[in-house]
Amino acid sequence: MAKAKSKQGSLSINSENIFPIIKKWLYSDHDIFVRELVSNGCDAITKLKKLDIMGEFTPDDNEKYRIDVIASSKDKTLQFIDNGLGMTMDEVDEYINQIAFSGAADFLAKYKDKTNEEQIIGHFGLGFYSAFMVADKVTIDTLSFKENSTPVHWECEGGTEYSMEQGNQETRGTVITLYLNEDSVEFANEYRIKEVLDKYCSFMPVEIYFTNADEVLDTDEDDDIIDAEEEQTEEEAEGSEASKNDDSDKKPKKEAPKPINEPVPLWTKHPNDCSEEDYKDFYRKVFHDFKEPLFWIHLNMDYPFNLKGILYFPKLNNEYDTLEGMIKLYNNQVFIADNIKEVIPEFLMLLKGVIDCPDLPLNVSRSALQNDGFVRKISDYITKKVADKLAGMCKTEKESYEKYWDDLSPFIKFGCLKDDKFNEKMTDYILFKNIEGKYLTLPEYLDAGKEKYENKVFYITDEQEQASYIKMFKEEGMDAVLLTHNIDNPFITHLEQKNSNVKFLRIDADIDNFKEEVSEDELKDITESLTETFKKVLNNDKLEIKVEKLKNPAISSMLTVSEETRRMQEMMKAYGMAGMGAMDPSMFGGPGETLILNANNNLVQYVVDNKEGENTEIICKQLYDLASLSNHPLSADAMTAFVERSNQILNILTK
Repeated sequence: MAKAKSKQGSLSINSENIFPIIKKWLYSDHDIFVRELVSNGCDAITKLKKLDIMGEFTPDDNEKYRIDVIASSKDKTLQFIDNGLGMTMDEVDEYINQIAFSGAADFLAKYKDKTNEEQIIGHFGLGFYSAFMVADKVTIDTLSFKENSTPVHWECEGGTEYSMEQGNQETRGTVITLYLNEDSVEFANEYRIKEVLDKYCSFMPVEIYFTNADEVLDTDEDDDIIDAEEEQTEEEAEGSEASKNDDSDKKPKKEAPKPINEPVPLWTKHPNDCSEEDYKDFYRKVFHDFKEPLFWIHLNMDYPFNLKGILYFPKLNNEYDTLEGMIKLYNNQVFIADNIKEVIPEFLMLLKGVIDCPDLPLNVSRSALQNDGFVRKISDYITKKVADKLAGMCKTEKESYEKYWDDLSPFIKFGCLKDDKFNEKMTDYILFKNIEGKYLTLPEYLDAGKEKYENKVFYITDEQEQASYIKMFKEEGMDAVLLTHNIDNPFITHLEQKNSNVKFLRIDADIDNFKEEVSEDELKDITESLTETFKKVLNNDKLEIKVEKLKNPAISSMLTVSEETRRMQEMMKAYGMAGMGAMDPSMFGGPGETLILNANNNLVQYVVDNKEGENTEIICKQLYDLASLSNHPLSADAMTAFVERSNQILNILTK
């Protein structure tokens, strides 16, 4: 075989100054070079498999395709080795020396009618050059699968100058060696490179093996010592039947190396071939979440686009602002990014899952999407599948749906707020938990209380704070629903917009159903008297006082704020304006607080009869704080004063 001629030259760059751009700015994450180089190895093996299918290549018997990643902290090197189809010198010249000429694209063009079985990962021909983000020098040693091919050695030290000559590669495939720069030696550390491999390559379609070259060297030295010792004692050991038969002296067999990835991930399988435990194991492995998911959706679509994946509904946290999901996006089993909003509807980002879509129109660095109407179709499909799953569960598995509702409701409500199509599909499947613990739809609630509620929906935001109101509702045979999540405030506004005849009121916003029917004149004088007394004692001229005869004489006082004002305060809290929420509501155009005093209560009657009594002031303050406690938590100072006053009242009663 004739020796190939050595060749030197300059890289043919299609655009001026593109090489430093590739090195510094093509990828936002420097660790992404690992994904690109391993992907190139997968491409080379996938192409060879296609040639095998088409009868243009015959592999050796029982040949196993693999990619090896070898790291050496001592030498500050990383190697990426594949036993794919390799390259000839002409192919290296074409695919490596001419930046942005894609080998994958060229291969697909040549075999476009014969390459349907498997996908090629690479599209742009730029991935190889990501190596120069971390390496001062890169070498390639490769041998093509073609008969009588000559091995090729290529190297470049980070500029536009390269050298290429006949190499020493003896086996088919390619070895890429990175000589890491001082800023990137971390990637030669076993734990760091394994972390990156796990991030990008956990599910690539070819088995990947990792080797720490430094450990291998140490092991080889130890083995040499052991071999020498064994040779010295070989004669002594001969004939010793006891030594031969003593199992305790036998070395345990080393386990065969295991790939660090799963080439056939769960989402690539048919749902019928996956067990419940398979789904749970996959969830724990990928998301490191040991709380079991509520349930999942297995996506499997071939037309009009290819999309597979699994979406998990995790057990959500109670606070809306702490909800965090993770949707991992893959392209042909190659990790692209987390939570890409163009593909994953915003509300679905509360979930956890994986989506693999080979048809995604990725940009040159594969880390973002090109604008394309096709992407919107994918997003719409995912939304529809989720809505169909939830609706189907409500129809056919109502008991499970109700069991999961408390965890599902924030996600569903968020989806209804963010996506009109999702909202339309879920309208009939939104549940409300009432004070008896039953789950009702909005029409069911309104129908049950149509005579008393008049299209009003009473709701509870805190069962403890509003316990006295809940008791009143139960005594009157009325119902209310629990809306205790932060997302409920915007959600009820959304529902009122969609149902113009329905009004949501917090349970403490309306007491008309709990008072006796009396004329205004009957309580007019008492109201004027108590208004003067309470404003003076509380030093609050803006406080509105209202006297009613409540049916339950045990209730002395209540504090109400209009629904509009309360929602404004909640909105300010949600936007981090809690201090403003504590200000006088009338400053924002809404009515202030209204203190409701029960004329049927003995304490209130005491104040009426003893305006100037020695205990009137302390009772007025206590009535106000008691009303406040059923409406909202007291401040630290107010609570301290309330406790001291309570002790003072007890002392008075025991004298």
